[in-house]
Amino acid sequence: MTTTLPPIDRAPLRRRRRRAVAVQVACILISLFMLVPMVLIGLAAVSSPQALLEFPKPLIPSGFSGDTLLAFVQATGTIPALGNSLLVGVYTVVLSLLVGAPAGYALARQVFRGKDAYQVFMLLARALPIVVLSVPLATMFLNTGVYDTVFSVTLLHTTLAMPTTVLISASIFVSVPTDVEEAAQVFGCSRFEAARRVVFPMALPGLAASSIFTFVLSWNEILGAAVITLGHRTLPAQVLASLGEAPQAYRFAGGFALILPALVFIFVMRRYLVNMWGTTLR
Repeated sequence: MTTTLPPIDRAPLRRRRRRAVAVQVACILISLFMLVPMVLIGLAAVSSPQALLEFPKPLIPSGFSGDTLLAFVQATGTIPALGNSLLVGVYTVVLSLLVGAPAGYALARQVFRGKDAYQVFMLLARALPIVVLSVPLATMFLNTGVYDTVFSVTLLHTTLAMPTTVLISASIFVSVPTDVEEAAQVFGCSRFEAARRVVFPMALPGLAASSIFTFVLSWNEILGAAVITLGHRTLPAQVLASLGEAPQAYRFAGGFALILPALVFIFVMRRYLVNMWGTTLR
């Protein structure tokens, strides 16, 4: 006697495959939407000045040259602005970690009333338009004598980066088991020593990725730096101030110089960024 098995319903499997294909197509389209402008700017930045003047412009430039980038580097104010951007980025990372990492550790380890509301309140600084923050800060900086300095831009960028630093740090410390910290206290460490010797070293890769994220945020910020500086501009603010009078080669080279750190950040720190939230790339 044989038993006839019912037919296999393959409809759920087909629906799952269709959804997977749709997700992959959407990811490819979004990636192309973001990648194509970067590629075009990069090609224009390494094109010869004669190729930039061609009309209609071909997709692949007819001539490649380093003169466009060289003209941008040799332009007045580019090197000082580059140095200001690097200093502001480093100072912003240091201040954000000194304040944000302990605050993130407290959020991860302590339970208190209004904890969720406190986290939402921190995000209000990012919800406000940058002009709402930069104009009052510019007035305060003028009154205190720190207007148009690297220090003033650092304070502004730290204000913008602090909510992200605190919340990312909190997610990093949550992934560190409390059992390890408690074991260190059993063996004689105080709460501070256990955090310094055990928790922070284990969270160091995530904190490093958070620091790079903060640096890129500071590097790309342009409007606030343009409002509170005149003679000591960062590189994005310098490029923005020069767009109206700069030649076409300067604009393309400036755009490429601004997106290059973000690209380096993505390729170098991709694994650490994903690992921050407990996911491992294989």
